[in-house]
Amino acid sequence: MNSISRMGRPQSHSLYQKIASGKKLHSAANGAAALSIAKKQESQVRGYNAGTNNLRSGQYLLNVSDGALGGVSDYLQRIRELAIQASNTAVVTDSDRANIQKEIEQMKQGISDIASQTQFNTKNLLDGGSANGLNIAADSNGSSIKINGSADATLKALGIADFDVTKDFDLNAIDVALDKVNSQRSTGGAQYNRLGYARNYNSYASYNTSASRSRLEDTDYPKAVSDLKKKQALSTYSFMMQKRKMQDATRNAQNFWLKMS
Repeated sequence: MNSISRMGRPQSHSLYQKIASGKKLHSAANGAAALSIAKKQESQVRGYNAGTNNLRSGQYLLNVSDGALGGVSDYLQRIRELAIQASNTAVVTDSDRANIQKEIEQMKQGISDIASQTQFNTKNLLDGGSANGLNIAADSNGSSIKINGSADATLKALGIADFDVTKDFDLNAIDVALDKVNSQRSTGGAQYNRLGYARNYNSYASYNTSASRSRLEDTDYPKAVSDLKKKQALSTYSFMMQKRKMQDATRNAQNFWLKMS
């Protein structure tokens, strides 16, 4: 009877394990080639996901830079407005222009503060050099995308360090500064979009590689349940046949001894 009860047990145990865990590859014995491919694909998926996180961090960096440059642009627009006001010599006196210049100096100080204090993970973004040539590991192979995360919003770079409406001044200097800021924001926006395209590719590649890996590694539940029920039915049938054979053998033995007696 013990030999009968053990019939089909290893196969059934394997099916139970596949159904319980959701995985059909628990060891190389379950499929050496499939396991090797699945593990390689797992590495690829992890690489794509890590690259996606890196690209997202790069986009965050560019967002910080763009937001800060937007603040610089607001300051410049206010300086331009004040400069136009100071140009109205028909009404504005020298004393008025001196007061206007005081506000302009505050605006310039605000620009200087943004340029010196805007950071991402301790990297200065608007000082003209600290975040140049950043490499972002973008995919499962470690291939990198280079971005220029550093803009230059210093007063010197914008050409307005000595801008003073109490003296002879050129309003065009503010327009040039605005053009420089807008150009840097456009460059950052283009880089942001490039990283976005790379993120989309990673997501697509990760999804499809995961699907391929799942096909190799995950349990096909309908098939596994069907196989289990089939094996259970065969095991029950085999058990009943063995039991019947034993009963027939016992009955034949009893008949034999009855005839002999």
